[in-house]
Amino acid sequence: MFCRGTAPDAEPTRNFLLAGRFDPVIMEAALTFPPIHMPVSRPMPASDSADGDDVDVALMHRIAEGDERAFRQLVERHQNAVVGTVARMLNDPTEAEDIAQLAFLRVWKHAKRWRPDAKFTTYLFTITRNLVFNETRRRSRRKEVSTDEREEESGFQMAGETRHEPPEEAMKLEMHQQIDRAISTLPEAQRTAVILYSYESMPYEDIAKVLKTSVSSVKSLLFRARTTLREKLASYMAE
Repeated sequence: MFCRGTAPDAEPTRNFLLAGRFDPVIMEAALTFPPIHMPVSRPMPASDSADGDDVDVALMHRIAEGDERAFRQLVERHQNAVVGTVARMLNDPTEAEDIAQLAFLRVWKHAKRWRPDAKFTTYLFTITRNLVFNETRRRSRRKEVSTDEREEESGFQMAGETRHEPPEEAMKLEMHQQIDRAISTLPEAQRTAVILYSYESMPYEDIAKVLKTSVSSVKSLLFRARTTLREKLASYMAE
């Protein structure tokens, strides 16, 4: 269903070549949560097209009748967003496509029971969030893998890629990687709110439905997340 790419042949990110301090103004701007530097290019997400929820609803009606072509179209519209969200939630792109496939298979399996009571993307990201939560719990029950081993297996092995870039671009990439890792340490609800709001441009109301909470709680989660990230990244800001 998804096209896998090969991560760059590079040394783990622990071998950064740059000094780990950044301009505070640039760091503060970066805390608007810029996109993670994904190692493989993806199709454009559905949110970038002129189509909206009406198209998703029409496709879901066809999928409920067993239309495989409609299902493929739905996957093409949203796989970029789902894979990216899972990769950011787990800080592990190697698992992202497998979990994304499970999410879409659940959409296919339950299409006949689906009703357009909310936006389709809200329904899709609710499924995605539940699968990520289950995966997180499964990982916590098994023996913890060292950070070094995770980096060696991860697609975020960027040190070899940055050494050929201009110094300012390499510094920007390193800064974004530090932010990415900080986001991955946030509590699950905060991490989900940050990713859906900042990467998927999901409104507060839809995030609240995904998290099964209120709009005011979503705003509080985002505020606490930004506060925590600034604290975690303070040591990387130049004095």
